[in-house]
Amino acid sequence: MLQQILRDMYIDPELLAELNEEQKQILFYKMREEQLRRWKEREEKARMEEAVLRKTAGRKQSNGKHVQWLRGKDGEVWVWVMGEAPGDKPYEQISEELIAERARQQAQKEAEELWRQKEAEITKKFRDAMAQEKARIVAEKWKIEIEDRKAAKSEEEKIQEELKKREEEERQKGEEQIRQQEEIRAKELYLSLKQAQQHSQHSDDDQEWEEQLRRSKAADEERSHKARRARDEYRRQSLRAIQKGRVAGLSNLFQGTSLNNVQEIKLNDGSGSPLLSLSAASSNIWERPSRPFSRDVIIRWFKEEQIPRRAGFERNTSRIARWFHGIISRQEAEELLMNKSEGAFLVRVSEKIWGYALSYRQQSGFKHFLVDASGDFYSFLGVDPNRHATLTDLIDFHKEEIITSSGGELLLEPCGQQKNPPDYSPLFE
Repeated sequence: MLQQILRDMYIDPELLAELNEEQKQILFYKMREEQLRRWKEREEKARMEEAVLRKTAGRKQSNGKHVQWLRGKDGEVWVWVMGEAPGDKPYEQISEELIAERARQQAQKEAEELWRQKEAEITKKFRDAMAQEKARIVAEKWKIEIEDRKAAKSEEEKIQEELKKREEEERQKGEEQIRQQEEIRAKELYLSLKQAQQHSQHSDDDQEWEEQLRRSKAADEERSHKARRARDEYRRQSLRAIQKGRVAGLSNLFQGTSLNNVQEIKLNDGSGSPLLSLSAASSNIWERPSRPFSRDVIIRWFKEEQIPRRAGFERNTSRIARWFHGIISRQEAEELLMNKSEGAFLVRVSEKIWGYALSYRQQSGFKHFLVDASGDFYSFLGVDPNRHATLTDLIDFHKEEIITSSGGELLLEPCGQQKNPPDYSPLFE
């Protein structure tokens, strides 16, 4: 299963949900290792292809267009990184310029608004004055003879010119006042923004950005910590298993097992039920699907592949191990372990992978570990690098050795059956 995940670089979301956080971190670490290996392989291939092309190009006369990379003193392709090259502005200068520009734009915006208001006031003021003066002249001169109306018109034009001149002076004066206010306001805003930057009194957007940055850094540190812990656990388990001498020989381990032998299996349900005669052979040729998709397929897989490998049996006996359970859900497993003490455990047939799930009772709740049985060995998916010859070997190994260094899980008390017939009965019928 792990080899298939690394080959496809994909894990089914449902299967991923079955892994705990530490299993996910170790699986991520292994996938990153595979990505790095593939990248190095591609780089080496590209380097060799480039060398061949250079050799071929040297033999031919190049008279077409081509691209030649600029190279530095070290012979590598020259790369410019903003902020590091000579002449690039430092971050502090860029920050100062951005703050000054923001202050200038804000002050300009406020000045434009003030000028619109001032211009409206000036226009209204002189329009009203002109209308009043015109009305007064009309009222006084209306009854004067026609020859005097020219003088009235001339006087009116003079007054209008005078009013326009005064209006223009007023406008210039208003513009000057607005300009001065704009400069003063720009300085005030610049100082305010600078002070806010120095005391980290940012706007709502800046606070949100800083919070996201803080959370991102914390998440990166947490992932790095978990990855380091997973790598240490991986090395510790590998060395410990070698010292114990309990790693399986794998590929030819079960070739001597006959699939046609009839086994006498006693269902260990505590009620002393009679022996059941089961045949491990099947009349049809068994071809395992890529993943379990139904309960019937899982049962057949168990009969075809797991019974011959004595999965679920006690060591050197024909009795079913007390910790072994059938196809039960995570919720059912937690209900069985609910009233148990820390260290209680059971193994159930998984519906997500070709393998099992070990459910473990810890002080604050439960943990579930997937056991990969898709090959000719048994190992925890993403946690324990050790490969065990039988499922019983894996369980016995972790009765003495913890599963993860962070959790310190030791398998202390097997959780047996509470139903009659036991939940594994369909597997052996």
